[in-house]
Amino acid sequence: MSVILVFLLVIAGFAGWWLSHQRLMAKPWLEQGLAGDFVGLDRSALPTAKVGLGVFLAVVGCLFSLFTSAYFMRMGLSDWRPLPLPRLLWLNTGVLVLSSIALQCAVVAARRGQIDMVRLGLATAGVTAIAFLIGQLMAWRQMTDDGYLLNSNPANSFFYLITGMHGLHILGGLVGLGRTTAGAWNAARPKRLRLGVELCAMYWHFLLFVWLAIFALLAGWAATFIDICRQLLT
Repeated sequence: MSVILVFLLVIAGFAGWWLSHQRLMAKPWLEQGLAGDFVGLDRSALPTAKVGLGVFLAVVGCLFSLFTSAYFMRMGLSDWRPLPLPRLLWLNTGVLVLSSIALQCAVVAARRGQIDMVRLGLATAGVTAIAFLIGQLMAWRQMTDDGYLLNSNPANSFFYLITGMHGLHILGGLVGLGRTTAGAWNAARPKRLRLGVELCAMYWHFLLFVWLAIFALLAGWAATFIDICRQLLT
């Protein structure tokens, strides 16, 4: 239960920071100036698509927090045998970080109207995301060749389940990224393209955060951190 609360508090912190940058607390009726200068302020400054994606990511966060809680509870039983972390996961983590950085650069370029940089950022993010998925499959292959099969140990099952679920979300994100990339090459309206790039970046940053949490969990760092917190509280 403590793991779920910690995870949800972190998600809530990110959500609060993000919402604070969306002008949700703006008071247009107190703005000074001509009425024509504030056209559109009667509508929410937060697009519906961002609200919907935020709700979806909150659900995904809860799902991974449940997996994490189950992981901690299951590892306390006697038949749990920790498996070594494949070194390839370090490289895959760096690739996913690069993918997230590329999308953030695309967001900055979209806000500046630099369409060529937007295309480059989206293409880089797509290639590195595909490379991440290929790297994950190679890590799976390495684990099975070393004898760490799916049904041979509960720790193995959790490894394949959690990394596989994360990979499926990356694969789903590639669909949206592909549509946004196609729009960038087909001269989509700047406002629509900017929104699409921002949604992709928002999704990718969240999945990067989730993957870093998964990586820490599989490496055993999360368990050490929880133990330290429990000792401090007691």
